[in-house]
Amino acid sequence: MPTGQDWGAVNVGSSSVRKKTVPKTAHGITQAKAAGLLATEKKFGAGGNRSAHSGAGVNAKKLEETDELKHSKVDKSLSKAIMQARTAKKLTQKDLATAINEKPQVIAEYESGKAIPNPQIISKMERKLGVKLPRPGKKPAASKTASAGGTAGRAGGPPRAGARGSGPPKRK
Repeated sequence: MPTGQDWGAVNVGSSSVRKKTVPKTAHGITQAKAAGLLATEKKFGAGGNRSAHSGAGVNAKKLEETDELKHSKVDKSLSKAIMQARTAKKLTQKDLATAINEKPQVIAEYESGKAIPNPQIISKMERKLGVKLPRPGKKPAASKTASAGGTAGRAGGPPRAGARGSGPPKRK
């Protein structure tokens, strides 16, 4: 009866099955190819850092895209207004930045016109400097006319008393 241990000899180093020998020299490789023992295949893009799928089609698509993908920068009128208001209050860029909890680089970018306009930062500067700064991207509000959704030109008669201008009529 076995005791649970296998005390038989096991050969780990080499196997009894004979492996194929691989030619190491160029002459040996050409002989193996001639004998039909070895087949080689060409790998396209081997060793490159490029995907096999990236072709000219993707590059042509990139060339066709002509969208302007630039961020809007601060207007010169805004940067001049910030600079004038800051110097009128006798503040340095660093003083203004610490007063509105921003970095001094932010103020420098706004004054040089390189910053991307942020309405929150502009309103903080307005409050601290006590002036109304020209806002970028804001267009003057158009006055309401009959074609803009007002109640005066509504089809079906004169405007109702107490009409809000939008939504369904009030229930009675």
